[in-house]
Amino acid sequence: MSMTQSPQVNRDESLTRRAEEDLVDNHDVETDVDAVDAWDEEELEEEPVLQTDESAAFFGSMAVHILIIVSLAIMPSQIFKDEEAVVIVSPPVETESEPLIEEVVYSDVPEIEIGSNSTAEAEMADASAEMFAPVAEIPSPVELEKSDLGDIEVNRIFSQPMAPMDRLTNRKGTVGEGTTGASGAVDRLTFEILKSMEERPTLVVWLFDQSGSLHRQRREIRDRFDRIYDELGIIAKAKEKTEEELRDAAIRERRGIMDHDAQLLNSVIGFGDKITLYTETPTEDVAEIKEIVDNIETDSSGVERVFSAVKNAAEQYKSLRVNRGENGPQRNVMLIVVTDERGDDEQQVEESISICRKYGIPVHIIGVPAPFGRRETLVKYIDPDPKYDQTPQWASVDQGPETFLPERVQLPFTANFEEEPTIDSGFGPYALTRLSYETGGIYFNVHPNRNVSRRVNKRDVAAYASDMEYFFDPAAMARYRPDYLSPKDYVAKVKASPLRNALVTAAQLKPVTGITRPRLRFIGNDQAQLSGELTRAQQDAARLEQPLGQMAMTLEPGMKVREQEDSPRWRAGFDLAMGRVLAQKVRTETYNAMLAKAKLGMTFKKEKNNTWVLEPSDEVSVGSKWKREAETARMLLEAVVHDHPGTPWELLAKKELEVPIGWTWTEDFTDLSPPPARRPANNNNNPAPARDDQKRMLQKAPKRPVPKL
Repeated sequence: MSMTQSPQVNRDESLTRRAEEDLVDNHDVETDVDAVDAWDEEELEEEPVLQTDESAAFFGSMAVHILIIVSLAIMPSQIFKDEEAVVIVSPPVETESEPLIEEVVYSDVPEIEIGSNSTAEAEMADASAEMFAPVAEIPSPVELEKSDLGDIEVNRIFSQPMAPMDRLTNRKGTVGEGTTGASGAVDRLTFEILKSMEERPTLVVWLFDQSGSLHRQRREIRDRFDRIYDELGIIAKAKEKTEEELRDAAIRERRGIMDHDAQLLNSVIGFGDKITLYTETPTEDVAEIKEIVDNIETDSSGVERVFSAVKNAAEQYKSLRVNRGENGPQRNVMLIVVTDERGDDEQQVEESISICRKYGIPVHIIGVPAPFGRRETLVKYIDPDPKYDQTPQWASVDQGPETFLPERVQLPFTANFEEEPTIDSGFGPYALTRLSYETGGIYFNVHPNRNVSRRVNKRDVAAYASDMEYFFDPAAMARYRPDYLSPKDYVAKVKASPLRNALVTAAQLKPVTGITRPRLRFIGNDQAQLSGELTRAQQDAARLEQPLGQMAMTLEPGMKVREQEDSPRWRAGFDLAMGRVLAQKVRTETYNAMLAKAKLGMTFKKEKNNTWVLEPSDEVSVGSKWKREAETARMLLEAVVHDHPGTPWELLAKKELEVPIGWTWTEDFTDLSPPPARRPANNNNNPAPARDDQKRMLQKAPKRPVPKL
């Protein structure tokens, strides 16, 4: 079958032959190109219609082919994956390395949430072991009533449009500031007042405890007022005021109108069983404030409603903290509480914290140090009226403890825990300190005899001060800050940790006593008589064994998890408690065992001797169980001394280690028929001179009983 070629094909062949002929003739490239172009133009002129149709087809075909090529190029990257691709690793480009972080600095702006796990210092952070194993329930003293827990408004603290003091919005307070007098605390507070005044005009509310034991501190603060306001420049500014300005200020005060132009105003509140507002209108008159402090009446009820006073003061002046446009609140408000007790209305602490945080009102407290692990201390009272007997008297005052629940077992070194020396805990009473801490204030531990380098004798204790023998450096105690949590959060943290649960439970047991003044000498001539005396001594020791054993069993669960406890305070507290309990348990039980051993019969090495003497020894020679417990006790106590220097725990651990845990028998001679004691001759026993009793009675000042403090 023959095929007819189209005119277009013939044309193409003709053009090709003619071009080849021209190239063979060796013409220049430009001539060849011109020739081809000329032929093209000639052909196009001959067939104009055919050229138009062919151009449209050509460009259409080109567009379709381009579209197909682009589609084929895109499809492999979207659909196909080469699983056998070769990965080429090239050496990294050399660039300047970024500097490494050598030190991590913790933010000094802690969380504001009550019960949070974050605090200003890493070592102070809540460090309870995250334990979820079932633990024993804490006895009834821990089971709080709903009324005791209070309302904790964590999420509503700053929900209302009230402006907290700008620098206190996300700030916790300072605790453990030790000072020897109220004047030192006031000097520090002068700086706080100055910072507040730099922000905006300020109102300082002074809340004074009206108990009789506060005479000294109120006097110190009154004498400091002139210096405070002189340093702040208030006195100088007052002197520059004209008579007309002073007269207008007096008129406003009489009418109960607050002077909004005054940079610093003051208000005074007294509290005892009742709460008294002494300044109906805040004033900047220093003389008036001093006169009010001088005339504060003494409250002899023995009741201090400090938390109610704080709450009432915040309610009284909260309107000054309400936002008033772009300039914020009208005035900063600062509360300064002066007291020497822990307060009798602790159930009000949650409401006091809530309102002060809500309105940004810091609460600074000039208080006293809480006794370590104890509720009460003895305060040296001297009648403030010189017309009466000035002989020191001692009265019991509630100033502790420093924790929400006791964390120190009641195990004395002598026969009575209440007679044990009182030592400083390094912090104030729990509820008051927590109030200051949660509101961004400062708690000052004021004691005139504070001395961290030596023991304080009882005779050296200043008037109206508590009897404390040892004090500790605030810098060393900073790591041992108590957990300032709400009651609900505190109990939850305790129950979540077997170690903490064991320590708190043991601390709530009745006081127990190890063997303190045992009989150590036994005449051994008559075996029957010796056996009877040994039995009676055993009975005295046996009565002490059961409560010591119960306390040791209560603490035992904490031994399994003590390595997991990161809080230095809880670790020191547990190790000291377990070490002391085991030491006294072994000391008491091995005393009993050594007496039982003697009843089996012992022979004197020297024929002259007739007395068996039981002496303390570092060696435990009766029973492997007691030997293991003694080793554990020493390990724990030595760990306290090594890991917690400069703390109350170290002091008590050293004192326990001074007494050996075991016993050993030695022999001695006792003279059973000593010569009668000689009485002094008459010339050596001169009678005392006669006394004029009538004259002495007239000179002696009358004595008044100690008021309730």
